[in-house]
Amino acid sequence: MGHAGDVFVRAPRLPRSVGLLGPAFVAAVAYVDPGNVATNVTAGATFGYTLVWVVVLANAMAVVVQYLSAKLGLVTGQSLATHMGEVLPRPARIAYWLQAEGVAIATDVAEVVGGALALYLLFDLPLVPGALVTVAVSMLVLKIGDRFGQSTLERVVMAFLLLIAAGFTAGLVVAPPEAGAVAEGLVPQFAGTESVLLASAIIGATVMPHVIYLHSGLTAGRLGRRGQRRTVAELLAATRVDVVVALVVAGSLNLALLLTAASSLSGLDGTDTLEGVHTLLSSELGAGVALLFAVALLGSGLASTSVGCAAGAEVMQGLLRVQVPLIARRVVTVIPALAVLVLGIEPSRALVGSQVVLSVGIPFALVPLLWLTARRSVMGDAVNRRVTTVLAAVIAGLVIALNVALLVLTFA
Repeated sequence: MGHAGDVFVRAPRLPRSVGLLGPAFVAAVAYVDPGNVATNVTAGATFGYTLVWVVVLANAMAVVVQYLSAKLGLVTGQSLATHMGEVLPRPARIAYWLQAEGVAIATDVAEVVGGALALYLLFDLPLVPGALVTVAVSMLVLKIGDRFGQSTLERVVMAFLLLIAAGFTAGLVVAPPEAGAVAEGLVPQFAGTESVLLASAIIGATVMPHVIYLHSGLTAGRLGRRGQRRTVAELLAATRVDVVVALVVAGSLNLALLLTAASSLSGLDGTDTLEGVHTLLSSELGAGVALLFAVALLGSGLASTSVGCAAGAEVMQGLLRVQVPLIARRVVTVIPALAVLVLGIEPSRALVGSQVVLSVGIPFALVPLLWLTARRSVMGDAVNRRVTTVLAAVIAGLVIALNVALLVLTFA
């Protein structure tokens, strides 16, 4: 058996590890945020099953990245942001925090706007009041975590995931896709420049920097808090199960969105906005499916904006060693989202714009993560094996290259 740093060795038995599952599910919520919804639906409606393989590849890469993030926090007892705060001089630390905070705010824009849009679809609530309701509920979710502990927050997030799953898979139950077409979509292929742009957007919306920062923070206290009678290898085995299960769930939901759009919305006008998608789902698959889609979109916005806020707090505490009251953080981070809505910017365009900002931030999270987990002085016996480091480096290079392509194609 390989040492504790292995990703793909046979895991130790997990008779007592069920209670350790949960952090990856919190991170996984960000993988089904409104930005992912818009991107995957557009990909399926525009190119059918062509980009199925991209969703599968993106999710596989996310498994490796999130495992490394979780492992860093678990083994060292410190988050990625805290590690960077210790090694960077003050000017560089502040600059690093500014870009990370920008990523957190951009993420919040997408999630708050998505929640507001869902409330508009469900209750005809104007977007600005809807955004305020979304922020208020997200604060309540985080307060539950503060009051009753991280495990309670994890259970709340899992409940949100069940809600999201019901809404995003309903279309497949009503109109299942053709198995042969799905299988063909697993073969790597493109259909012109726009499909490359959407492929870049799918991967950019999947491997997200703020979730990398947060996941390491979620596992940082686990060894001391629950691991008195467990070895690091056992805890890492539980973490592998946690990450794989959570991200398979999230990846399946993203794939369900693409398949629903490919089988039922392909070639129809109006799929470039979430309002249009909701209308088309109602006309093509029935009002029930459209209702479940809107409810799932609301759950996606509420849960993911809670995760985004928690990620921003983790970054600030780790890099600046400053704790800001939750209400103060929410007031600051919600201002850009409210500005987007007050200015009348089309919500779906705001979602796409947020993905561009995430593209800028991804190297600043991926490269330090790979560097730290490959250092024996940091990780001890849990240091990455050479094959893991090579695999992670390939993933990082591919993700960064595709995000650069996304930036170039977007502005071109």
